Amino acid sequence: MASPANSLTQRTGAVLWRRPWLRGALTLSPPLLWFLIIYLASLAVMLVTAFFSTDALTGNISHQWTWSNFSQIVHQSVYASIVLRTLTMAVVVTITDIIIALPFSFFLAKVVTWRWRQFLLALLLLPLWASYLAKVYAWINILSDKGVLPGIESRLGLPTTHLAYTNVAMWIVFSYLWLPFMIVPVYSAFERVPDSLMEASSDLGAGSWRTFRWVLIPMVLPGIVAGSIFTFSLTLGDFITPLLIGGSSSNFIGNAIYDSALNGGNLPFAAALAFISIIIMGGYLLMARWAGAFEAL
Repeated sequence: MASPANSLTQRTGAVLWRRPWLRGALTLSPPLLWFLIIYLASLAVMLVTAFFSTDALTGNISHQWTWSNFSQIVHQSVYASIVLRTLTMAVVVTITDIIIALPFSFFLAKVVTWRWRQFLLALLLLPLWASYLAKVYAWINILSDKGVLPGIESRLGLPTTHLAYTNVAMWIVFSYLWLPFMIVPVYSAFERVPDSLMEASSDLGAGSWRTFRWVLIPMVLPGIVAGSIFTFSLTLGDFITPLLIGGSSSNFIGNAIYDSALNGGNLPFAAALAFISIIIMGGYLLMARWAGAFEAL
């Protein structure tokens, strides 16, 4: 005769076998609970804090609802310029990486042999294993007035460029740092395009450019948008590269959040700035979803 414990185990197993969704729910419940408590709860607390203020005398948080933080962001030109500067850099870096990634990804997916493809992919992913700070400091050594680039220019008799601590330097470094995140999804999208489509386009009289523009680009567009999610969001939230490459005058949203939270002690205002970043990124993700980018991730 089966014991009550064995009988309960058998009944439970039978119920789970007949209801696969219940097995999945029980399997996912621990990480999902952790996600809800740790991530979403802390995010909710941060967003609620954005509607509080800091007492000017004591420095304590006043738990009274107010729009003063958002009003300060909107009406003070310094913060409006910070948001605009960050958005502009994120868009420019994304466009730059798209322009570089398209021919390189096509070359990887459709031109080189399998062995060379693996080798080039390894070279592409190799910088991701290096320290983020090491790569940034390497670019400082390249772009500084006494760095590698001015030294090469002087030996070649070319005018010396002064890129250190400029927006151009930040654009170069950002484009380099996030380029692999753009190439990988675009390469995957190119790899899924059948070669027969390009052959059919050529048989119908289309040249290389028309085939690329009207056949390939629409098919790899989800991969392009998927890569742009990484380049746009990573540029939007970065504060180390603007601080080290752009200098103290090149503040981004991340730098303003850091200064408000740690240096100024104004956590509600820092939360309001973070709220603005979340709104911007949420709108971008909605556009990416409309373009079918999540299918390419």
